[in-house]
Amino acid sequence: MMEMIKKEDILILAIESSCDETAAAVVKNGREVLSNIISSQIELHTLYGGVVPEIASRKHIEKINQVIEEALHEANVALEEITAIAVTYGPGLVGALLVGVSAAKALSFATEKPLIGVHHIEGHISANFIENKVLEPPFVCLVVSGGHTHLVVVKDYGEYEILGCTRDDAAGEAFDKVARAIGLGYPGGPKIDKISREGNPDAVKFPRAKVDGSNYDFSFSGLKSAVLNYLNTCEMKGIEIHTADVAASFQKAVVDVLVEHSLNAVKEYGYDQFAIAGGVASNSALRTAFESECAKRKIEFYHPSPILCTDNAAMIGAAGYYEYLKGRRSGYDLNAVPNLRLGERRIV
Repeated sequence: MMEMIKKEDILILAIESSCDETAAAVVKNGREVLSNIISSQIELHTLYGGVVPEIASRKHIEKINQVIEEALHEANVALEEITAIAVTYGPGLVGALLVGVSAAKALSFATEKPLIGVHHIEGHISANFIENKVLEPPFVCLVVSGGHTHLVVVKDYGEYEILGCTRDDAAGEAFDKVARAIGLGYPGGPKIDKISREGNPDAVKFPRAKVDGSNYDFSFSGLKSAVLNYLNTCEMKGIEIHTADVAASFQKAVVDVLVEHSLNAVKEYGYDQFAIAGGVASNSALRTAFESECAKRKIEFYHPSPILCTDNAAMIGAAGYYEYLKGRRSGYDLNAVPNLRLGERRIV
């Protein structure tokens, strides 16, 4: 039986449309998800081998009202009962973001409910609060997705210190490009994760990149090039390519760097809590490696369920709740900011 809504409860209607998922959710008091509706476009974009921004935007327009209505219906909440409306306004694809931002502004205006612009990466970090009720700042968090690789200290709700980020390809982007090169197709992350279980992760020695002058920045472009060079060399010399071995060896090279950088930061900054977030955070090899290493070092390890690692609106609702508590509001001039940096705020 659904828990009753109390007068003092804060209900956030959240909207997410930064890439190729049209999503809406109702989140109560920051950590309880009453509904989380996701309309994915993966099958559509698979035809093109990746996300086509114009197609994504058009599909968001088709789906946005539907997912909002479904989220309210599943939560058994009327629009008038909503406390505030949260929406992703960056970073992401500008056309896709604009659909969600426009819908949120229209709802806010029509209902006279507060509008809260949410940073997409803050949403991913906040996904950890939904299922891990005991987790509170401060802690170190690794955000790994198709477009982002960030290592941050979560100093407080909505307050971050960036320790490192990618200098070129994000981890998820490297997964997609390598998957395409070895014939697995799109989306690359889940496909490499699956086939790697059949391969030998030590079959091919791929590089573990370090960035000069930074202990915590990442670089995956060289690793991607090393995989392409290996494939080309095998073809030229007529050497049989074992796809599962290549995938497993590549994945291990990515995982090794992510784990090393992250846990070195946890140790150096003196924290005993560590979390991961973002689409790549659902990778089984990455989770297993972190579980093992954190256990050895007596670090509490947190991670969202796979459904909360991919783009979703529940995480935006969780982040929006803490923004709401801090009194942060957006005006009707809120706009999509495709290159919005973590910690940068353009809300009034």
